[in-house]
Amino acid sequence: MPDKVFWTKKSNCKNCYKCIRNCPVKSIRFSGNQAQIVQEECILCGQCYVVCPQNAKEIRNDVDKAKALIASGAPVYVSLAPSFVASFEGTTIETMRQALQKLGFTDAGETALGATIVKKCYEDMVREAKQEIVISSCCHSVNLLIQKHYPGALPYLAKIYSPMQAHCSEIKREHPEAKTVFIGPCISKKDEAQEYGDLVDCVLTFEELSEWFASEGIEPASAAPKNDNSRARLFPTAGGILRTMDCTSQEYTYISVDGVDNCIRALEDILNGRMQKCFIEMSACAGSCIGGPIMRKAQRSPIRDFIAVDHYAGKQDFPVRKIAADEIPKNMGYLGSDKEMPGSAAIEEILRKMGKTSKDQELNCGSCGYNTCREKAVAVFQGKADLSMCLPFLKEKAESFSDTIINNTPNGILVLNEQLEVQQINKAARQIMNIKNESDVLGEQVIRILDPFPFLDVMQSGQNVHDRRIFLAEYGKYVEESILYDKSYHIIMSIMRDITDEETARAKKEDLSRKTIEVTDKVIEKQMRVVQEIASLLGETTAETKVALTNLKESLRDE
Repeated sequence: MPDKVFWTKKSNCKNCYKCIRNCPVKSIRFSGNQAQIVQEECILCGQCYVVCPQNAKEIRNDVDKAKALIASGAPVYVSLAPSFVASFEGTTIETMRQALQKLGFTDAGETALGATIVKKCYEDMVREAKQEIVISSCCHSVNLLIQKHYPGALPYLAKIYSPMQAHCSEIKREHPEAKTVFIGPCISKKDEAQEYGDLVDCVLTFEELSEWFASEGIEPASAAPKNDNSRARLFPTAGGILRTMDCTSQEYTYISVDGVDNCIRALEDILNGRMQKCFIEMSACAGSCIGGPIMRKAQRSPIRDFIAVDHYAGKQDFPVRKIAADEIPKNMGYLGSDKEMPGSAAIEEILRKMGKTSKDQELNCGSCGYNTCREKAVAVFQGKADLSMCLPFLKEKAESFSDTIINNTPNGILVLNEQLEVQQINKAARQIMNIKNESDVLGEQVIRILDPFPFLDVMQSGQNVHDRRIFLAEYGKYVEESILYDKSYHIIMSIMRDITDEETARAKKEDLSRKTIEVTDKVIEKQMRVVQEIASLLGETTAETKVALTNLKESLRDE
């Protein structure tokens, strides 16, 4: 199993679905809140790499592999894609050769030499009418698109080497011990190199080369372009293949198509029998190779890049040896996987789970990354998507959940904006303030229903108020109120708990306690008076008794 060329860094993926929206073949699986590339469906066009706002897509770095080839002692030759003049401004093949030799490479040549060989084979195929429709096979992403998703168009692919393969093959023919390294703006060339034998030993992107140059302190020099025998340098531009070919056949129509979406539409026309006798130059990248993912990620200008390549190209062909198409054959078979497709009942059930029970509810907004709700339902069935990816569904669900809580809580909730205008008021709050309809106060100043100063104080001080007990005299209600200010959302929220019954019960209890105390005081006072009277009576009786007993004692003594 070849090494992966391209993958998602899990820690960086943030559920934005942008890669799914921009993937032309929807080869992204969303699982566990992460967008993962489905390798068996991916055509390595690099669209997701370009658009990812979190830089979550990672390309395999092969600089160490190139260094190892150099360290092996074998002569290592570079095949340099002609779009290098757009990536390394002002350079020529001579100045790039000098810079690459400083890195340890034996020599460097232009992939445009291989492009010249390939375009001559294309001319022969058209002239000999070997195929009614001929689709160029220079772009590996286009080849993968056909191999994986449109196998019916396989008979129309020109089954010969790409310019990269043709050039590296010539290098190895001239230098049998050589190792070859292709350098260009393309991700898919890494896959092409490892899928088709040992013609190309390593592939680097311009980005990898730039970083390598920087780490070694190497700056390629500028120079004036020369060599008029270099027409194939036009290959990386839209229509560049056709501009290098002798398009002399009267039977064939010559067409240039760039961008995966346009390629898909062209393939569908071919398969539906709407195109005959034509040669089609196809490139997966808009603008062809100068619009490659490495170029686009660097925020380069497609017009300036086109001009750079166009000015660098000559008017005549490179002098190359004549090679027949059958000498450089390329076997490109079906690579797709058979995916189970859901029936209409399964799709309807998935749509129902997404809250879409009628056609009107199928918004087809594309926020999930899929063009239609039904296309997304198919992806859910195939395990590539989940229900939570539907943003309108989640929004409605969240709003419904929020509304259910707000409208059913016994607490009154009032939401104001920073202008103290009522934005939301629930049923409990309306009952507290005797407001019949929500529309009666929405958008109105809060002063119409409540004292605005507590809200102003909270907003100005930034100090929230919690569980403040107040009496709303105009409504005859006691409430326990919390006032919260959210600066990020610019809203002020009042949460009121109606404690009128509690306050009434407390007042009754206090009144009862007061009356009880009053009664108790009276009873105590009365009892004290009785005690005092008893004590007084007891005191008089005791004195009289004492006198009587004393007299009796004295009488007894006298006797």
